[in-house]
Amino acid sequence: MVGLSYSKRVAAAVCGTALVAVATACGTSNTSESGTSSGKLEVVATINAWGSIAAQLGGEKVHLTSIITSPDTDPHDYEPSPADARTVAEAKVFIENGVGYDAWAEKLLAANPGAGRTELNVGKQLGVPDDGNPHQWYSPDAVSRIVDVITADYAKADPADAAYFEDRKKTFENTTLAKYKGLVSEIKTKYAGTPVGASESIFSPLSDALGLNLITPQEFLKAISEGADPAPADKATIDQQIATKALKVYVFNSQNSTPDVQAQVDAAKRQGIPVTTVTETLAPAGATFQDWQSGQLQSLADALHTATGK
Repeated sequence: MVGLSYSKRVAAAVCGTALVAVATACGTSNTSESGTSSGKLEVVATINAWGSIAAQLGGEKVHLTSIITSPDTDPHDYEPSPADARTVAEAKVFIENGVGYDAWAEKLLAANPGAGRTELNVGKQLGVPDDGNPHQWYSPDAVSRIVDVITADYAKADPADAAYFEDRKKTFENTTLAKYKGLVSEIKTKYAGTPVGASESIFSPLSDALGLNLITPQEFLKAISEGADPAPADKATIDQQIATKALKVYVFNSQNSTPDVQAQVDAAKRQGIPVTTVTETLAPAGATFQDWQSGQLQSLADALHTATGK
């Protein structure tokens, strides 16, 4: 939900006198030169998808705070608190998703300027347009590129530990993500071209990476993601796809369900079409990025196997 309706909700959360009060409250932070009283680099991520990656890349040299962590929270609708603003003010490295997904972050940064703070906007770094898909943590290629950027940002913020961060990156890419990368490769090899459906655009980057044929109308995916009403013609197309079993698997974002989406899930199940889920934040909240993603990929692989017999 990164369209106009979301922007209006966010504006109400962080504007006016409330934001001024937050800025004043954040002006007396007592941190060391490295960004925190513990001597570790203070790193803040707006969402825990990037936060988990950043924490693992930083290891014992960083203290990582993710602002949104609960699987029960829809990040599109999140309203930041004064405590969030204080956290942002203390950061030496700040990671936001961008592409309108966490628009409130820009307001907090502007209200709480930090000397020497390194700021990473993932969407801008990847060149995603303002109206593009914000869910880039579902793109393995994007993840790889952002891993490189976070490592470089750590080295910039803490040059003395640059070699340590580079070693962490190599381990993360070659060992930590091995199962995740293996599942991506396996699914692409076995199931490329398989027609699938989805409830919204969160699945699109992963579908592209896996070579699946996502046949749900793109405008429907975008509408649900942005909290808009989908066109009746698009809903009719999906109903027909499900009724004729034109799609093999339906992928459902369980953190963004609407009556239209729930009707599709129910219809798919009645037709015997396997339904698998994805989420926008780590599930469970304490999971690592790789365990969360690998679990979802394995569920998708199982659903594709059930549907195709491969």
